[in-house]
Amino acid sequence: MSTPEPLLAVEGLVVRYGAITALRGISLEVFPGEVVGLIGPNGAGKTSTLMAIFGLTPTAAGEIRFDGQSLAGLPPEKVVRSGIALVPEGRQVFGTLTVAENLKLGLTPRSDRSTVGEEMERIFGLFPVLHRYLQTHAGRLSGGEQQQLAIARALLSKPRLLLLDEPSLGLAPIIIDGVFDVLDELRRSGVTILLVEQNAARTVDFADRTYLLRSGAVAVSGTRAEIAGKIDLAHAYLGV
Repeated sequence: MSTPEPLLAVEGLVVRYGAITALRGISLEVFPGEVVGLIGPNGAGKTSTLMAIFGLTPTAAGEIRFDGQSLAGLPPEKVVRSGIALVPEGRQVFGTLTVAENLKLGLTPRSDRSTVGEEMERIFGLFPVLHRYLQTHAGRLSGGEQQQLAIARALLSKPRLLLLDEPSLGLAPIIIDGVFDVLDELRRSGVTILLVEQNAARTVDFADRTYLLRSGAVAVSGTRAEIAGKIDLAHAYLGV
């Protein structure tokens, strides 16, 4: 049986900010239907990886391929149209717009909107709070509700790959449980996810595979069992 091709393949990626090298030749793969975690201490290069994939940060070397096609030099709007969506750190919803108006922004990259009604019903099934607050300004939602809105908005672009940057940041533990429940539901529905998370232990336990970055390089990668045999996730540098 042939080996499946990765949906996302990053090879030898180098990112520099002036004299600072943020990524030192990292390589990773994400296969269709997987949840892949990206963990590591602050400054390890996790967000820089997502920014480079999404076209928000220029790369100094390396290759990023999505479904076999190079993303080199593509601006974010073309990356979105290729089938990738990003939920950035801090959620970045538009607080002066209503929930409904924020959701409509997720439809912007789409040319085919024939199934929007059906997809909105699915969104409200995943995030019932958004249906209750459709006409409420997003800035009045709680942090957890804003995170749900940010994920829902990204899903409405119909991504084949969802990039999530620190979705649990600043949320109470019970709200974090709800966010991970939603991510699990998305996985069961076939959404492919690359997840950057501060909660290392939970990410390794949740993801199909995880990459640990340290100083801009991949230090360890593998499944939960493989990583557990290589490192102690309670080690101080992970902050857990």
